[in-house]
Amino acid sequence: MIQALRDLQQRQGATLSSESLPVAFSSAAAEALETGAVLFDRSHWGLLQMTGGDRLRFIHNQTTNSFTQRQPGEGCDTVFVTSTARTIDLATVYLTDEALLILTSPGQDQRLMDWMDRYIFPADRVSLANLTGTMAVFSLVGPGSTAALNQLGIEVVADLPVGHHHNVDFSGVTLRLAAGSGLALAGYTFLLPMEAAASVWQQLIEAGITPAGESLWQQLRVQQGRPAPNHELTENYNPLEAGLWQAISFDKGCYIGQETIARLNTYQGVKQQLWGIQLSGPIEPGAAIFVENEKIGVLTSVVETASGPRGLGYIRTKAGGAGLAVTVGTVHGVVVEVPYLARGYLAANS
Repeated sequence: MIQALRDLQQRQGATLSSESLPVAFSSAAAEALETGAVLFDRSHWGLLQMTGGDRLRFIHNQTTNSFTQRQPGEGCDTVFVTSTARTIDLATVYLTDEALLILTSPGQDQRLMDWMDRYIFPADRVSLANLTGTMAVFSLVGPGSTAALNQLGIEVVADLPVGHHHNVDFSGVTLRLAAGSGLALAGYTFLLPMEAAASVWQQLIEAGITPAGESLWQQLRVQQGRPAPNHELTENYNPLEAGLWQAISFDKGCYIGQETIARLNTYQGVKQQLWGIQLSGPIEPGAAIFVENEKIGVLTSVVETASGPRGLGYIRTKAGGAGLAVTVGTVHGVVVEVPYLARGYLAANS
């Protein structure tokens, strides 16, 4: 079913990667993002479904955010962590009347299925299903996103909190429309049956929305500061270090990793933080970050942007933050703030 979507995207000028992901369409996407809206295909992200009467209690006890009081139509980001609060993945959970839909990072769906399955006991009324590949995920990003949907006749609820969602009918296809783009940029995310993906994508493009590929998404991800598995989200780091305070409830009580996270917050023990770094030249991830001759961190991601290479990296809290001049490998850099991340008590101390 996804092949029909890929064939359509190739006809629209997409360059596909070896994993058959649309890498780029045209240079117009970056320009359109400034004032209009662009469309990203995130169907390669994982999508899990959790059903059963204990589903809210289970996800509440398994991840960093609070769920037991949430209602259908709501949604939020949450972090899967180990028992020692090391990050596994950042996910978005959408509550429906009958299930939880869990949008995982690319390639993390089976890992999270296996992780949660370890904690489902015979008495638990919880069932998991992997919907990856059977559902399409599109994100509309940019300041013109709401106007674009209005022109298409798609109902948009004003001031909908990020993660909140509802079903809409679009040319006979039922779409789940959620507020939030997956970045700290205005936008919406669609969940829809894969068999309708090519048709819906075509109609959105015909309406004047500019298609965008994975290269622009990665550029935005790093510029925005969204951490990703195998880069910023690894078992070397915890969610507070990764700047994911907005995905953590400090009032919910016991959950996997809770004791460590609570202690780090209460005793202000976060020793390193994720920052953006504007670089003077290209350098590979993994390079050490120095101030003078002292190593203070490590570079985790790098992309090319219109203003030169931009990276993400973990830097020791005591070394400083935005404005700090650093050396990364063989190039110079300046630490910059990134809008996706939060800093909790660290923001007041900076």
